[in-house]
Amino acid sequence: MSQTLPSGSLSGKTALVTGSSRGIGADTVRYFAEAGANVVINFRNKAPRAEKLAAQLRELGVEALVVGADLTDPESVAAMFGEVERTFGGLDILVLNASGGMESGMAEDYALLLNRDAQVNVLETALPLLKDDARVVFVTSHQAHFIRTTPTMPEYEPVALSKRAGEDALREKIPALEERGIGFTVVSGDMIEGTITATLLERANPGAIAARRDDAGKLYNVAEFAAEVARAAVDPVPADNTRLVGDTGSFGGE
Repeated sequence: MSQTLPSGSLSGKTALVTGSSRGIGADTVRYFAEAGANVVINFRNKAPRAEKLAAQLRELGVEALVVGADLTDPESVAAMFGEVERTFGGLDILVLNASGGMESGMAEDYALLLNRDAQVNVLETALPLLKDDARVVFVTSHQAHFIRTTPTMPEYEPVALSKRAGEDALREKIPALEERGIGFTVVSGDMIEGTITATLLERANPGAIAARRDDAGKLYNVAEFAAEVARAAVDPVPADNTRLVGDTGSFGGE
């Protein structure tokens, strides 16, 4: 895989990616480390997987801090950022990648709690640590970003609505962020091959991924989409604070 960000371009910077022990988050944090950033790997469970990734990234010559946190628990989030402050002093990049809501056995309001309330709380808790030229990236999907105008699969609708609610709540913070020089970008992608969400959707609605691939012509894989997320943290902030990745021809206006 070619270098996503120029080598050394993030030397001296620190990046935290939520939900970064696997999938899109893990590849995003790897791209930051390859560019020279010290990184914070956040996970909810599966500590060994997070530690294994950290060990690989340390071989690149960067520091890698592993912090477990339940993002829906404000005390857990506060403890995570306390550890970040003690270790690195501040943050240059915050990627709000962790999301969910299709897991079985969760409370009825779990999707909204994780995808809206927790996202806002993570950003607000991080604010004292974010440097005045820091960047914040929120990761979402076209199915959520365009949910107001384009219906999605019934199985995914509660998650899509909760993620759009999270996006809207975070966008309300943009003026306050801009006052400090902090850039905010929403990265929205089509269905991503190989993600947990895609796997769960396929289980609930067999053939859904293939149908979407046929419709779009191509679906990004995890590494390709993660590269777009990483670039969004360093590229100029788009005028509408939105970076659309992949086909949008099947989706109406916002």
